[in-house]
Amino acid sequence: MPNRTLYLETMGCQMNVLDSELVEGRLRALGYEKIDDMTSADVVLINTCSVRDHAEQKVLSRLGALREPKERNKDMVIGVIGCMAERDPEGIFRKMPHVDLVCGPGELNKIPAMIEDIQSNRRRAIALSQSLSRKSTPLERALEYDSVEALDLSRDPAPSANVLQSYIRVQRGCDKFCTFCVVPFTRGAERSRPPAQIVDEARMLADRGCKEVTLVGQTVNSYINRDGDRPVRFAELLERVSAVGGIERVRFVTSYAGDFTDDIFEVMRDVPEVCEYLHLPVQSGSDTVLRRMRRQYTVGEYLDLIDRARDFVPGITLASDFIVGFCGETETDHDASRRLIERCRFKNIFVFKYSPRPATVADKRELDDVPDAVKRRRNIDLLRLQEGISLATNQSLIGQTVELLVEGYSKAALKAQEAEQTRGEEVSWRRSDQLVGRTATDRIVVFPGKETHIGRFADVRIEAATALTLHGTIIEASLRGDAVPGPNGMSLPVLNAG
Repeated sequence: MPNRTLYLETMGCQMNVLDSELVEGRLRALGYEKIDDMTSADVVLINTCSVRDHAEQKVLSRLGALREPKERNKDMVIGVIGCMAERDPEGIFRKMPHVDLVCGPGELNKIPAMIEDIQSNRRRAIALSQSLSRKSTPLERALEYDSVEALDLSRDPAPSANVLQSYIRVQRGCDKFCTFCVVPFTRGAERSRPPAQIVDEARMLADRGCKEVTLVGQTVNSYINRDGDRPVRFAELLERVSAVGGIERVRFVTSYAGDFTDDIFEVMRDVPEVCEYLHLPVQSGSDTVLRRMRRQYTVGEYLDLIDRARDFVPGITLASDFIVGFCGETETDHDASRRLIERCRFKNIFVFKYSPRPATVADKRELDDVPDAVKRRRNIDLLRLQEGISLATNQSLIGQTVELLVEGYSKAALKAQEAEQTRGEEVSWRRSDQLVGRTATDRIVVFPGKETHIGRFADVRIEAATALTLHGTIIEASLRGDAVPGPNGMSLPVLNAG
């Protein structure tokens, strides 16, 4: 009997990427084979994001394209999982009546049973978290957390999977309640996983060949969990994970400026495995806007944190998030964001146009009074400003040698290889052999190389630069570590998490 097929698409943050990997592992154990064609799959799951309206519209578009395939194959199971499922299950069923399954991020452990019930009884299945309402009892919250924790504990990467780089969840939920953010309503209260479980997961991944792990949480630096009679905070967790044999790099995202403590900087400075990179969303350079956002820090406090980061960890690179067009944002507020970018000189930033999210304080109490055309202009303005800073910073690295982990073939190389194999087109050897790697400071470097370089650490001499990418030549004698050959690049993007 042929394997049942699964199409699983992920939208949104790092937590969704990890959730999808865990769900896929559960279904793979039941005989499902993942495919790339959603129209012919037995089960289609869309893992969704609710942080912005644009993300939800993209989901609805994808679901709309599944109407006709569903009419042709009544046995196809279509599921919406993740934050959008938690936020608006009734709306999904109303707008997309061909959807069979809706499951929130706190109930993903139930997906295999839900699919089986749909296939057996041809009825819809829905599973939502008690955390949507914080009126649930402590026992209900504990049982809910134990259920979703089982998903992380069941992690089982495919034997053929390249786990050179992997995410490890250290924390779920968020307690900040920024006025623009829906995450506390879709992912529930902040809970930190036991440190022993996190270390065990890192050890399991290292045994599978993982060399770099990224610890993820909504406000990862606020991690705290008791180990016996004393608390373990994030700095100590970083040390414990870094001590796992085989793990050579440890990253973490996303941090919250209001909770950052100097002991984390000390670990970044003193522990070689912890990467000198910090993603620290600020959202606005205006104290007036930050107060309306309820961000719990001022611009001055944020800048002091940036200065301490550079004092503790010389050479650290920084990234940030900005929201433009938040309720009441003036040109003066926008100019303040420009000044902050010029002052901080980030490696890169993510800029988003504000869109009201249902159930948030801003949606209930604030007026979305900035015209969309102004939001677009401000978005482009900040991105162009940062592009100039990124280009100048990258160009300053020309002539230097950097160490990187070779992740795989670049996107251009994969397209060139496909053209060679399927259409017989000749392409530049530099493009078809182009590898991509990442430095400890999260700079992307492309260079001509060999498949046997993938998975190894190497020094690359930088010869050219764009705002986003460094270009160079590998120094063969510098190669160290075991190769992990494979056709695909293994980049783990840093995505917005608030």
